[in-house]
Amino acid sequence: MYKEIELSVKPEFVQEYQEGYPLISKESIVEWSRVTKEGVIVNLLDDKKRFIVKGYYGIQNKGYGWVLTSKRAQKIDRTFFAEKIESAIEYREDFYSDKSTTAFRLFNGEGDGVGGLSIDYFDGFYLVTWYSIGIYELKEDILEALKSQVEYKGIYQKKRFDAKGQYLDDADDFVCGDRADAPIIVKESGANFAIYLDDGPMVGVFLDQREVRKTIRDKYAKGKNVLNTFSYTGAFSLFAALGGSSKTTSVDLANRSRSKTEEQFSINAVDVQKQEIIVEDVFNYFKYALRKKMLFDMVVLDPPSFARSKKHTFSVAKDYVKLLKEAIQITNKGGVIVASTNYANFSMMTFRDFIFRAFKELNGKYIVEESFSLPKDFRVSNKFREGDYLKVVFIRRVR
Repeated sequence: MYKEIELSVKPEFVQEYQEGYPLISKESIVEWSRVTKEGVIVNLLDDKKRFIVKGYYGIQNKGYGWVLTSKRAQKIDRTFFAEKIESAIEYREDFYSDKSTTAFRLFNGEGDGVGGLSIDYFDGFYLVTWYSIGIYELKEDILEALKSQVEYKGIYQKKRFDAKGQYLDDADDFVCGDRADAPIIVKESGANFAIYLDDGPMVGVFLDQREVRKTIRDKYAKGKNVLNTFSYTGAFSLFAALGGSSKTTSVDLANRSRSKTEEQFSINAVDVQKQEIIVEDVFNYFKYALRKKMLFDMVVLDPPSFARSKKHTFSVAKDYVKLLKEAIQITNKGGVIVASTNYANFSMMTFRDFIFRAFKELNGKYIVEESFSLPKDFRVSNKFREGDYLKVVFIRRVR
């Protein structure tokens, strides 16, 4: 049984919690000093001491905790988490039966009723990601709940929080079951991906871009010269090559991006020698491409929200328009820019305004072909639209 503490909510925040808003913010609580340990269950009360909702205290970049239930008598225990996971499995029943895709998100935080927690599926292996010490303190019941609901080859975990080394210095990320091969090979829309479950914070592919990759392969890549910037392990390049691109160029600053991208090509029988993989600062590469008057039929622009190299500091909120302008200038007329961001703090409308501004400043014209947000398995709460962080727009350059 977890310790429970009562906290008073400031009057101006009461209604949003009553209406289902799941994030417990620092600003909404009268006296946080009463809570001294993350993982504590908190009952939120109004100024007349009437119960509103129950949640847990856990600090992450989004807030100070998450609402779990509107029922005061609800126990937060193994049974509670098992019911949430069971519901998540039912929602994704079609993913389990799809033999062409064996990697997807099983549980997506507040979208499935428990903020700060995600669970990904990789061909029989499960990867649990904890986003705060608070949710990690509840791990025993969550892991037992998961084991009670699924058949698994093995379970792994990632800890995406800073605890001054208290939790982040584990020897490995293995939890139980069988250890996975390094890599395991999973399928996405029929293609292969090499996944490493115990090799740092990333596994080798971002599952939220599945529909975007498939669209590039099936609708846009054939015969095209494709530039993939901030390419990571080359997933967009792989799908472009599988879609019949004439050539792909993958650019990323990380040294390991070369071997990781080569591996993804190789396990899909794509001739690596016909592709170009460049380890370079993307911003320097843009300058080089402009100087050499290089042009591409498709440019994939999917930068991290924040990036820092020796000479450049990049912020999506401040610098995306400038980055788009550089991409536009090396895109053929009639070509396509796939503009993407996972930055949660602005809307799709704001992102589209970035696109408008970039073309306007270059006196250019464009057509929006289509746009994407998170796929079905990345379930989003309709009471927390900020959780629908992904924004992808296919832009055709007219002029």
